Amino acid sequence: MALFFGAVFALYALGLSLESEAGFNEAIDMFENGFIAKLIAWGSVSALLYHFFAGIKHLVMDFGYCEELDSGLLAAKVTLGLAAAAVLISGVWIW
Repeated sequence: MALFFGAVFALYALGLSLESEAGFNEAIDMFENGFIAKLIAWGSVSALLYHFFAGIKHLVMDFGYCEELDSGLLAAKVTLGLAAAAVLISGVWIW
């Protein structure tokens, strides 16, 4: 859901920026000074990062690794840890 709504917002910002030079400046101002725009951008990037790390975990599982309960739980914890670290780093970058 977060990825879908983030994509809608990204398409709006893209359309605004391609409209004219004034629209481009408005889109830049929206992302530089707007709390809501930064929050939506951070939420979208966070969802993408989690999706990326979970996809890597599933690819590893498709190759036959980490399919047992204990190793699967460890892989899930590692995935959540990596995603949380990446979300915090992206938050520093965005804000």
